[in-house]
Amino acid sequence: MPRTGRWSEATVCLLVGVAVWLPASTLSAAKFNKVLDIGKPAPAWSELLGVDDKRHSLGDLKEAKLVVVVFACNHCPVVKTYERRLIRFVDDYRDKGVEFVAISVSRQASDQMPQMKTRASGSGFNFSYLIDPSQKIAKAYGATCTPHVFVLDQQRRIAYMGKIDDHLDESRVTERFLRDAVDALLAGKLPEVAETRQVGCDIEYE
Repeated sequence: MPRTGRWSEATVCLLVGVAVWLPASTLSAAKFNKVLDIGKPAPAWSELLGVDDKRHSLGDLKEAKLVVVVFACNHCPVVKTYERRLIRFVDDYRDKGVEFVAISVSRQASDQMPQMKTRASGSGFNFSYLIDPSQKIAKAYGATCTPHVFVLDQQRRIAYMGKIDDHLDESRVTERFLRDAVDALLAGKLPEVAETRQVGCDIEYE
């Protein structure tokens, strides 16, 4: 099992930029996920509608070296804070065989497909943005907040899960967990940090 590393715990309110970052400590894999563990097969999704009006499945991405899944939604201020970082991530890694998928399971009016299309177009999303009104896929991943990110290795096992990096304020980021995990996997190594505590807006399950 990959060892985990340092992290900064955050208490995030639903107002942009309100966060308290606490001292780092050592984690153990799956400490923050009650459903999935590192190394376990990633749950597959199928026939999820995207903002491109097409149906998407994990099986469509079989040629990808890695798949990054992030549970997201329109209304969450934390997701909004990370949008530009995620767009840059996709630009940096797409030619390296990394596919990126954002999935919304929110049932709020502001998070439905017409609003998702407007958001994706206005923000210049360069990745698939899908909706699962059943919420089944997020439950299968044990996702608890937005954004909650998962990296799937070439065998589609969970290789990293948690947060994107260690600070909402990009100028104060010192640890880029998502990028580090992807870089390690592309180099044929296990991520040094396999799990971090996810930080964001709570997913409202019904």
